[in-house]
Amino acid sequence: MRKSTATKQALVVFGALALAWMTIELAFKPFLDKARAAIDKSDPTRDPDDVVDDSARHSSDDADVAADD
Repeated sequence: MRKSTATKQALVVFGALALAWMTIELAFKPFLDKARAAIDKSDPTRDPDDVVDDSARHSSDDADVAADD
């Protein structure tokens, strides 16, 4: 008798978790869609920490041109 009670309890908990997940998905759908679209468009090989600002890039380009002369 204890085994069927544990099984019922596990099914109720699983059902509650599934319902909670669906509720969160529906409540935050617009935000989640935007976030997923941004992730799909992102480039995994690009590291934002490695991006050099434009002023430093132009000065290094000028140095390369001067070295070629």
